[in-house]
Amino acid sequence: MSEENYVNREFWDGRYRERESLWSGAPNGTLVAEAGDLPPGQALDVGCGEGADAVWLAGRGWRVTALDVSQVAVERAAARGDENISWVRTDLTVSSPPAGSFDLVSAHYFPIREKAVVRGLLAAVAPGGTLLFVGHDLDGALAHHEHLGGEGPDPRDFFQPSEVAAMLGEDWKILVNETRERVDVPEGNPHHHDTVLRAQRLR
Repeated sequence: MSEENYVNREFWDGRYRERESLWSGAPNGTLVAEAGDLPPGQALDVGCGEGADAVWLAGRGWRVTALDVSQVAVERAAARGDENISWVRTDLTVSSPPAGSFDLVSAHYFPIREKAVVRGLLAAVAPGGTLLFVGHDLDGALAHHEHLGGEGPDPRDFFQPSEVAAMLGEDWKILVNETRERVDVPEGNPHHHDTVLRAQRLR
């Protein structure tokens, strides 16, 4: 499987069709920990999958735009019927979210290769808003990649939270930039540590 396939619609549509439910149905623990104290506003959920994060945010009063490259995932998530969530099938390598529009931009385990996509997500954060960018700890991801005999994309080919942090200028304040143990590891999941970036746009 090439990395090109790993990030396209056809690959993810196929993954979702393989199972009735691909993910746990629970929101990401890091989202709950880092966004639980934020006043609700407009949120962008990047790579929404089956919608657990978006539903959690909406339940806390956020109005959510939930994006995914997979049409199957978006249709599955939209079946939840929450009026506070707009479900959108999109490819961020083709179309960027509207600039300055979101009080929270949340991306968990979202594979990004292009700097332009990162810049588009940063631009989408409104002044005073929060960026939450979470990835699997690179050392653990590389060990798992080696365990699989090098099959699949190399984790180093995708932007890590630390690399996104390095792109933030004086308009940003980094609040969290660390690797921590996961508290919500699904059974059989090999990724036990995450790297978490939380930053606030100052202006």
